Amino acid sequence: MIGIAFAGFRHGHIYSLYEEVKTNNDVTLCGAWEENDAAKSEAKSVGFTYNSYEELLADKKVQIVAIGDYFGIRGKRIIKALKAGKNVITDKPVCTSIEELDEIESLLGKTGLKLGCMLDLRFCKFTEPVKKLLSDGTLGEITNVCFTGQHPLNYGTRPSWYFENGKHGGTINDIGVHGIDFIAAVSGLRVKKCLAAKEWNKYATEEPNFMDSAIFMAELTNGAGVISDVSYSVPNGFGFSLPQYWRFTIWTTLGMLEFILGGDKMMVAVKGERNVRHIKCENPPKSNLTDFILELRGGECEYDTAFTLKSSRDVLNLQACTVRD
Repeated sequence: MIGIAFAGFRHGHIYSLYEEVKTNNDVTLCGAWEENDAAKSEAKSVGFTYNSYEELLADKKVQIVAIGDYFGIRGKRIIKALKAGKNVITDKPVCTSIEELDEIESLLGKTGLKLGCMLDLRFCKFTEPVKKLLSDGTLGEITNVCFTGQHPLNYGTRPSWYFENGKHGGTINDIGVHGIDFIAAVSGLRVKKCLAAKEWNKYATEEPNFMDSAIFMAELTNGAGVISDVSYSVPNGFGFSLPQYWRFTIWTTLGMLEFILGGDKMMVAVKGERNVRHIKCENPPKSNLTDFILELRGGECEYDTAFTLKSSRDVLNLQACTVRD
C-alpha cells in the first residue's frame, strides 16, 4: 500500500481527492495537516493528525503528499515535499510562477519523484471520444479552438484568500489551465505562443485588485488558433449549470465538433456528410489518482509528470503575458 498524507484544505477541490483516497485500495490515508484554524474547523470530515508540515514530511509511512493549500503557496509546499523525498499530487494550479515551476521540474529530474495534478477535464466523458475522432483521421487537423470556462464568483462564500495579494496568482492560471491541458490531452498540441491576454476587474467590485475577468488568444504548435474566456462572470445563483461552464468548439480541416461538459452528447459535423452526428459519451473509470498511482508503479500512464509540467508551463506563460486593466 502506498501511504498518502494531505497538506492544506484551503480549496474545496481537495476534498474530492480526499474522499477518493478513502475508497481506493491501492493507497492508505496516513493523515492530514492544515495550518489555518478557520479552514481546519470547516474541514469536519477530515482527521488531522500532524501538528506541522515538517512533521508530515518526516513521516516515513508517507510516500505521497497531496496539496490543497492556497494557490500562492503551493509551489513552496511542492518544493519542500520533493526535497524531503516525497511524491506529490496537487490541486491545480501547480504553482503561480515560472521560477517555481523551474525549480520543481529540476527537482523532479534529479530525484525521479513524480508529480500529479487534479486536472479533471483529462478524464471527462468527452476526452476519449474527441481523441479518437482526431487521431483516426475522421476530422483531419485542428485549425481553430474556442473554449469557455466561466465560473461563478460566489463572493462572500468563496475563500477570502482569493482576494488577498499574492495568494491567487491570476485567473488564467487558475481556470485556463484546464482547457489548455484538455487540448493537449486530445490532440497532443501545445501552446506555441501567446497572441493576446487580458485580465480586468468587473464583478468583484468590493475587491478592485482581483482580476475576475480573463480572456486570451494563443497559437498552438501546429499553427491553429485558440480563443478563450475563463472569467468569474456567471451570475450568482446559477452555479455551474450554464452551458458556458466548459464549452468546447473545435474546428478542423474536415469538420468540427462541440460539447458542453454538463451534457452527455457530442455534436460532430464531418465534411461530405449531410447529417450532424450526436455521439453519446460516458464517464471513464479512470481518474487523476489512478493514473498517478500507475505512474508511481512504473506503468505507462496517459498523463504523466512530464505532461503535467508542460500544461503548467503553457498556462504560466500565458499568464505572464497578460495585460491587466
